[in-house]
Amino acid sequence: MFGYIRPLQGELKVRELEQFKACYCGLCHALGKNYGFVSRFILNYELVFLTMLLWSEDTPITIGRSRCIASPCRKKRYCQKNESFDMCAGFSVILTWWKLRDSINDESFIKSLPYRAFSLILSRAYKKAKSDFQKFDRCVQDELLSLSSYESSALVSLDGAADKFANILKAAVPEKLPEPSRRSMSEMLYHLGRWVYIIDACDDYSGDVKFGRYNPIAVIYPSERGVLPSDVLNRLETTLIHSNNLVTSAFELLPENPWSQILQNMIYLGMPDACSRVLTHRWPPGRKNNKKWMKLDE
Repeated sequence: MFGYIRPLQGELKVRELEQFKACYCGLCHALGKNYGFVSRFILNYELVFLTMLLWSEDTPITIGRSRCIASPCRKKRYCQKNESFDMCAGFSVILTWWKLRDSINDESFIKSLPYRAFSLILSRAYKKAKSDFQKFDRCVQDELLSLSSYESSALVSLDGAADKFANILKAAVPEKLPEPSRRSMSEMLYHLGRWVYIIDACDDYSGDVKFGRYNPIAVIYPSERGVLPSDVLNRLETTLIHSNNLVTSAFELLPENPWSQILQNMIYLGMPDACSRVLTHRWPPGRKNNKKWMKLDE
Protein backbone atom coordinates (compact mmCIF):
# COMPACT_ATOMS: atom_id res chain seq x y z
CA MET A 1 0.00 0.00 0.00
CA PHE A 2 1.48 3.30 -1.16
CA GLY A 3 5.21 3.58 -0.34
CA TYR A 4 5.86 7.14 -1.52
CA ILE A 5 7.28 8.51 1.74
CA ARG A 6 10.79 7.13 1.87
CA PRO A 7 14.24 8.65 2.33
CA LEU A 8 16.51 9.75 -0.47
CA GLN A 9 19.10 7.15 0.45
CA GLY A 10 22.04 8.74 -1.33
CA GLU A 11 21.75 11.74 0.99
CA LEU A 12 21.68 9.72 4.22
CA LYS A 13 24.76 9.14 6.32
CA VAL A 14 25.79 5.50 6.67
CA ARG A 15 24.70 5.52 10.32
CA GLU A 16 21.33 7.07 9.42
CA LEU A 17 20.70 4.50 6.69
CA GLU A 18 21.44 1.67 9.12
CA GLN A 19 19.09 3.21 11.67
CA PHE A 20 16.33 3.58 9.06
CA LYS A 21 16.69 -0.07 8.06
CA ALA A 22 16.60 -1.05 11.73
CA CYS A 23 13.37 0.91 12.21
CA TYR A 24 11.86 -0.78 9.14
CA CYS A 25 12.79 -4.19 10.56
CA GLY A 26 11.59 -3.13 14.01
CA LEU A 27 8.10 -2.41 12.72
CA CYS A 28 8.12 -5.76 10.93
CA HIS A 29 9.00 -7.48 14.23
CA ALA A 30 6.22 -5.57 16.02
CA LEU A 31 3.67 -6.58 13.40
CA GLY A 32 4.66 -10.23 13.72
CA LYS A 33 4.71 -10.25 17.51
CA ASN A 34 1.45 -8.31 18.00
CA TYR A 35 -0.67 -9.53 15.09
CA GLY A 36 0.82 -12.72 13.71
CA PHE A 37 3.20 -13.68 10.93
CA VAL A 38 0.91 -12.82 8.01
CA SER A 39 0.68 -9.18 9.14
CA ARG A 40 4.37 -8.73 8.29
CA PHE A 41 3.41 -8.69 4.61
CA ILE A 42 1.58 -5.36 5.01
CA LEU A 43 4.70 -3.44 6.09
CA ASN A 44 5.04 -0.12 4.23
CA TYR A 45 7.15 3.05 4.25
CA GLU A 46 4.39 5.41 5.37
CA LEU A 47 3.96 3.59 8.68
CA VAL A 48 7.74 3.45 9.19
CA PHE A 49 7.71 7.24 8.78
CA LEU A 50 4.85 7.51 11.26
CA THR A 51 6.71 5.29 13.73
CA MET A 52 9.68 7.66 13.69
CA LEU A 53 7.46 10.74 13.90
CA LEU A 54 5.53 9.44 16.93
CA TRP A 55 8.73 8.41 18.72
CA SER A 56 9.03 10.00 22.16
CA GLU A 57 11.74 12.65 22.24
CA ASP A 58 13.26 11.20 25.42
CA THR A 59 13.27 7.55 24.23
CA PRO A 60 16.65 6.41 22.88
CA ILE A 61 17.01 4.17 19.83
CA THR A 62 17.84 0.66 21.04
CA ILE A 63 19.20 -1.74 18.42
CA GLY A 64 19.10 -5.52 18.65
CA ARG A 65 20.02 -8.35 16.28
CA SER A 66 17.83 -11.23 15.19
CA ARG A 67 17.23 -13.71 12.39
CA CYS A 68 13.96 -13.62 10.51
CA ILE A 69 12.25 -15.21 7.50
CA ALA A 70 13.89 -12.63 5.22
CA SER A 71 17.34 -13.35 6.64
CA PRO A 72 17.36 -16.84 8.21
CA CYS A 73 21.15 -17.29 8.18
CA ARG A 74 22.46 -13.86 9.10
CA LYS A 75 21.20 -11.77 12.00
CA LYS A 76 19.83 -8.36 11.03
CA ARG A 77 19.75 -5.17 13.06
CA TYR A 78 16.34 -4.02 14.26
CA CYS A 79 14.96 -1.43 16.66
CA GLN A 80 13.58 -3.03 19.77
CA LYS A 81 9.84 -2.65 20.26
CA ASN A 82 8.30 0.28 22.11
CA GLU A 83 5.00 2.19 22.25
CA SER A 84 5.55 3.84 18.86
CA PHE A 85 5.97 0.46 17.16
CA ASP A 86 2.89 -0.93 18.91
CA MET A 87 0.73 1.97 17.74
CA CYS A 88 1.90 1.89 14.13
CA ALA A 89 1.65 -1.90 13.90
CA GLY A 90 -2.00 -1.64 14.92
CA PHE A 91 -2.60 1.28 12.56
CA SER A 92 -1.05 -0.75 9.70
CA VAL A 93 -3.45 -3.65 10.21
CA ILE A 94 -6.51 -1.39 10.47
CA LEU A 95 -5.59 0.67 7.38
CA THR A 96 -4.88 -2.47 5.33
CA TRP A 97 -8.13 -4.12 6.41
CA TRP A 98 -10.29 -1.20 5.34
CA LYS A 99 -8.29 -0.76 2.15
CA LEU A 100 -9.08 -4.40 1.34
CA ARG A 101 -12.78 -3.85 2.07
CA ASP A 102 -12.76 -0.80 -0.18
CA SER A 103 -11.12 -2.80 -3.00
CA ILE A 104 -13.70 -5.57 -2.60
CA ASN A 105 -16.50 -3.04 -3.02
CA ASP A 106 -14.85 -1.44 -6.06
CA GLU A 107 -14.13 -4.63 -8.04
CA SER A 108 -16.32 -7.31 -9.57
CA PHE A 109 -16.70 -10.57 -7.65
CA ILE A 110 -14.06 -12.39 -9.71
CA LYS A 111 -11.50 -9.57 -9.55
CA SER A 112 -12.12 -9.11 -5.84
CA LEU A 113 -11.29 -12.73 -4.95
CA PRO A 114 -7.63 -12.02 -4.03
CA TYR A 115 -8.77 -9.17 -1.74
CA ARG A 116 -11.43 -11.39 -0.17
CA ALA A 117 -8.89 -14.13 0.44
CA PHE A 118 -6.35 -11.84 2.08
CA SER A 119 -8.99 -10.09 4.20
CA LEU A 120 -10.07 -13.51 5.46
CA ILE A 121 -6.47 -14.33 6.38
CA LEU A 122 -6.03 -10.95 8.05
CA SER A 123 -9.37 -10.97 9.91
CA ARG A 124 -7.97 -12.29 13.19
CA ALA A 125 -5.23 -9.66 13.25
CA TYR A 126 -7.79 -6.97 12.43
CA LYS A 127 -10.05 -7.95 15.32
CA LYS A 128 -7.15 -7.59 17.73
CA ALA A 129 -6.02 -4.27 16.22
CA LYS A 130 -9.60 -2.99 16.36
CA SER A 131 -9.76 -3.91 20.04
CA ASP A 132 -6.42 -2.18 20.69
CA PHE A 133 -7.23 1.03 18.78
CA GLN A 134 -11.02 1.41 18.66
CA LYS A 135 -11.07 5.16 18.09
CA PHE A 136 -8.66 4.99 15.14
CA ASP A 137 -10.61 2.09 13.61
CA ARG A 138 -13.89 4.05 13.80
CA CYS A 139 -12.25 7.07 12.20
CA VAL A 140 -10.80 5.04 9.31
CA GLN A 141 -14.14 3.33 8.69
CA ASP A 142 -16.12 6.59 8.83
CA GLU A 143 -13.72 8.54 6.61
CA LEU A 144 -13.48 5.79 3.97
CA LEU A 145 -17.27 5.50 3.86
CA SER A 146 -17.46 9.28 3.55
CA LEU A 147 -14.83 9.17 0.80
CA SER A 148 -16.71 6.45 -1.07
CA SER A 149 -19.92 8.44 -0.86
CA TYR A 150 -18.16 11.61 -1.98
CA GLU A 151 -16.49 9.89 -4.93
CA SER A 152 -19.86 8.66 -6.20
CA SER A 153 -21.47 12.11 -5.96
CA ALA A 154 -21.89 14.46 -8.89
CA LEU A 155 -19.80 17.26 -7.35
CA VAL A 156 -16.27 15.89 -7.05
CA SER A 157 -13.17 17.98 -6.47
CA LEU A 158 -9.66 16.74 -5.84
CA ASP A 159 -9.42 18.75 -2.62
CA GLY A 160 -12.72 17.39 -1.34
CA ALA A 161 -11.70 13.78 -1.94
CA ALA A 162 -8.19 14.28 -0.54
CA ASP A 163 -9.66 15.87 2.60
CA LYS A 164 -11.42 12.62 3.56
CA PHE A 165 -8.21 10.61 3.33
CA ALA A 166 -6.17 13.32 5.06
CA ASN A 167 -8.42 13.06 8.11
CA ILE A 168 -7.41 9.40 8.51
CA LEU A 169 -3.73 10.20 9.04
CA LYS A 170 -4.69 13.14 11.24
CA ALA A 171 -6.47 10.67 13.56
CA ALA A 172 -3.14 8.93 14.27
CA VAL A 173 -1.97 11.79 16.50
CA PRO A 174 -1.74 10.58 20.13
CA GLU A 175 -4.13 12.39 22.48
CA LYS A 176 -1.53 12.48 25.25
CA LEU A 177 0.71 14.92 23.35
CA PRO A 178 0.87 18.44 24.80
CA GLU A 179 -1.40 20.85 22.95
CA PRO A 180 1.20 22.81 20.89
CA SER A 181 2.82 19.61 19.58
CA ARG A 182 -0.54 17.92 19.04
CA ARG A 183 -1.81 20.82 16.96
CA SER A 184 1.35 20.94 14.83
CA MET A 185 1.40 17.18 14.31
CA SER A 186 -2.30 17.15 13.37
CA GLU A 187 -1.64 19.83 10.76
CA MET A 188 1.41 17.97 9.47
CA LEU A 189 -0.33 14.59 9.16
CA TYR A 190 -3.38 16.15 7.52
CA HIS A 191 -1.32 17.66 4.70
CA LEU A 192 0.79 14.50 4.49
CA GLY A 193 -2.39 12.48 3.96
CA ARG A 194 -3.55 14.93 1.30
CA TRP A 195 -0.19 14.62 -0.47
CA VAL A 196 -0.29 10.81 -0.38
CA TYR A 197 -3.86 10.68 -1.77
CA ILE A 198 -3.11 13.00 -4.68
CA ILE A 199 0.23 11.46 -5.63
CA ASP A 200 -1.30 7.98 -5.50
CA ALA A 201 -4.06 9.16 -7.85
CA CYS A 202 -1.38 10.58 -10.19
CA ASP A 203 0.57 7.34 -10.10
CA ASP A 204 -2.51 5.20 -10.83
CA TYR A 205 -3.97 7.53 -13.48
CA SER A 206 -3.06 5.69 -16.69
CA GLY A 207 -3.87 2.25 -15.28
CA ASP A 208 -7.19 3.40 -13.85
CA VAL A 209 -8.18 4.98 -17.16
CA LYS A 210 -7.19 1.83 -19.05
CA PHE A 211 -9.19 -0.53 -16.83
CA GLY A 212 -12.09 1.80 -16.06
CA ARG A 213 -11.36 2.13 -12.33
CA TYR A 214 -12.31 5.20 -10.33
CA ASN A 215 -9.69 7.92 -10.11
CA PRO A 216 -10.50 11.47 -8.93
CA ILE A 217 -8.06 13.01 -11.40
CA ALA A 218 -9.62 11.03 -14.26
CA VAL A 219 -13.07 12.32 -13.25
CA ILE A 220 -11.89 15.93 -13.30
CA TYR A 221 -9.47 15.56 -16.23
CA PRO A 222 -10.78 12.71 -18.39
CA SER A 223 -8.57 11.25 -21.11
CA GLU A 224 -9.27 8.31 -23.38
CA ARG A 225 -5.55 7.53 -23.78
CA GLY A 226 -4.60 8.00 -20.14
CA VAL A 227 -2.33 10.95 -20.97
CA LEU A 228 -2.44 14.19 -19.01
CA PRO A 229 -1.51 17.46 -20.77
CA SER A 230 1.35 19.54 -19.42
CA ASP A 231 -0.89 22.28 -17.97
CA VAL A 232 -2.75 19.71 -15.82
CA LEU A 233 0.54 18.15 -14.71
CA ASN A 234 1.82 21.58 -13.72
CA ARG A 235 -1.31 22.20 -11.63
CA LEU A 236 -0.92 18.82 -9.92
CA GLU A 237 2.75 19.48 -9.28
CA THR A 238 1.90 22.86 -7.76
CA THR A 239 -0.67 21.42 -5.34
CA LEU A 240 1.70 18.61 -4.32
CA ILE A 241 4.53 21.08 -3.67
CA HIS A 242 2.12 23.22 -1.66
CA SER A 243 1.15 20.27 0.57
CA ASN A 244 4.82 19.31 0.93
CA ASN A 245 5.62 22.86 2.06
CA LEU A 246 2.82 22.79 4.65
CA VAL A 247 4.12 19.46 5.96
CA THR A 248 7.57 21.04 6.27
CA SER A 249 6.26 24.11 8.11
CA ALA A 250 4.33 22.03 10.65
CA PHE A 251 7.26 19.65 11.14
CA GLU A 252 9.55 22.55 12.04
CA LEU A 253 7.28 23.38 14.99
CA LEU A 254 7.66 19.92 16.54
CA PRO A 255 10.34 19.16 19.14
CA GLU A 256 13.27 17.11 17.89
CA ASN A 257 13.43 13.39 18.57
CA PRO A 258 16.14 10.77 17.82
CA TRP A 259 14.82 10.37 14.25
CA SER A 260 14.65 14.06 13.30
CA GLN A 261 17.55 13.99 10.81
CA ILE A 262 16.09 11.04 8.90
CA LEU A 263 12.61 12.57 9.00
CA GLN A 264 14.03 15.78 7.51
CA ASN A 265 15.56 13.77 4.68
CA MET A 266 12.21 12.09 3.95
CA ILE A 267 10.25 15.35 4.01
CA TYR A 268 12.72 17.75 2.36
CA LEU A 269 14.28 15.37 -0.18
CA GLY A 270 12.32 12.12 -0.38
CA MET A 271 8.87 13.61 -0.96
CA PRO A 272 9.97 16.06 -3.73
CA ASP A 273 11.89 13.22 -5.39
CA ALA A 274 8.82 10.96 -5.30
CA CYS A 275 6.67 13.78 -6.73
CA SER A 276 9.08 14.34 -9.62
CA ARG A 277 9.37 10.62 -10.37
CA VAL A 278 5.62 9.96 -10.29
CA LEU A 279 4.80 12.88 -12.59
CA THR A 280 7.43 11.76 -15.11
CA HIS A 281 6.53 8.06 -14.80
CA ARG A 282 9.83 7.07 -13.18
CA TRP A 283 8.29 5.57 -10.07
CA PRO A 284 9.34 3.46 -8.26
CA PRO A 285 13.03 4.55 -8.18
CA GLY A 286 15.04 2.77 -10.85
CA ARG A 287 12.21 2.70 -13.37
CA LYS A 288 12.99 4.24 -16.74
CA ASN A 289 10.91 7.09 -18.09
CA ASN A 290 8.00 6.16 -20.34
CA LYS A 291 7.61 9.07 -22.75
CA LYS A 292 4.26 7.77 -23.99
CA TRP A 293 2.58 8.43 -20.65
CA MET A 294 2.99 12.04 -19.63
CA LYS A 295 5.45 14.88 -20.07
CA LEU A 296 5.99 18.03 -18.06
CA ASP A 297 7.44 19.98 -20.97
CA GLU A 298 4.87 19.39 -23.69
